[in-house]
Amino acid sequence: MHVPDGMINLPVSAAAGVVAAGAVAVSLRGARRELGAGPLAEGHGAERTAPLAGLVAAFIFAVQMLNFPVAAGTSGHLLGGALAAILVGPFTGVLCIAVVLLMQGILFADGGLTALGVNITVMGVVTVIVSYGIFRGLLRVLPRGRRSVTVSAFVGALVSVPAAAAAFTLLYAIGGTTDIPIGKVFTAMVGVHVLIGIGEAAITALTVGAVIAVRPDLVHGARGLAAPLKLRIDGELVDAPAAAPAAAPQAAPVAARSPRGLLVAGLGTALLLAGVVSFYASASPDGLEKVAADKGIDKKVEEHAAADSPLADYGVADISDARLSGGLAGVIGVGATVVVGSGIFYVVHRRRTTGNTPASSGAVGSSGAAGSGPAGSGTSASPERA
Repeated sequence: MHVPDGMINLPVSAAAGVVAAGAVAVSLRGARRELGAGPLAEGHGAERTAPLAGLVAAFIFAVQMLNFPVAAGTSGHLLGGALAAILVGPFTGVLCIAVVLLMQGILFADGGLTALGVNITVMGVVTVIVSYGIFRGLLRVLPRGRRSVTVSAFVGALVSVPAAAAAFTLLYAIGGTTDIPIGKVFTAMVGVHVLIGIGEAAITALTVGAVIAVRPDLVHGARGLAAPLKLRIDGELVDAPAAAPAAAPQAAPVAARSPRGLLVAGLGTALLLAGVVSFYASASPDGLEKVAADKGIDKKVEEHAAADSPLADYGVADISDARLSGGLAGVIGVGATVVVGSGIFYVVHRRRTTGNTPASSGAVGSSGAAGSGPAGSGTSASPERA
């Protein structure tokens, strides 16, 4: 659903850019809290949380290269807002999608540069707000447990895609550059993106379920949902006593749960998907491209400003072998996204850490204060021991 330049007029594109910039600014502040909270961040800082968020962005980039068929002559691909929000938090999720769209627009001429604000608003902000709102709402009524997280992720992702299609239609109704009955655009966009949403939901649920199976403590949306540790005493199950709040005994178990293995596996998977599996993706136009061609809303689309990029259209210039060219472009894209994303998230987290240094020093120096604050050890002990 990458909107090209010229499909939405400049005033509306500029207004969407202002909305996107505001959402990114708010997300930068919120991401500082998300990257500094949870068991992974305690005592370790950005060297662990930033690469994880960068990996999520790179994984979404890779999976977006895997177009899957949804109807005759039409394909779809992951938008990723739901997946990012559930794995690393809604604020960090918006930033992940923004990084992916920026890399795609600058390096691969995918999604217009003047339409970048439109794409971030539609594919990032709308999908994150809708999916995470539904996800959290369902978790309030479903039984507490990992299966509920997966089911809620599926439903949230499913609804977020047609919601993004509806948001695009609204923007097109205000600033579309061709005179097409908006009812026809809405029906076609939402209809095809309901089908794409099924694929989005399946990918999101499978990915969230896979991470929960090996490292539930790393899933932002699953924090606090683990059942308390039980002990069997005289044949009866009773709640285990709360963990001691002392910081020193916690250091060894946390260190033992380094995310390095998951990071390596995740990066390897992203490289495999982008470098090899992407060659077998559907070549049919995606939902927006198909609707644009069928309804004529692409008549005034402009050539991309980065059309001369050596990586334009996800291929490396001067390499004639299509498989090698596309695979190498995918690998470069994954590498660039994980480096840029991790760098941004590292800076965001470090700014939070620097700003909180005086308060943190005071907390360490005071007896019994180690468990206070947004990521106190007393709060995170339950999910790790569950």
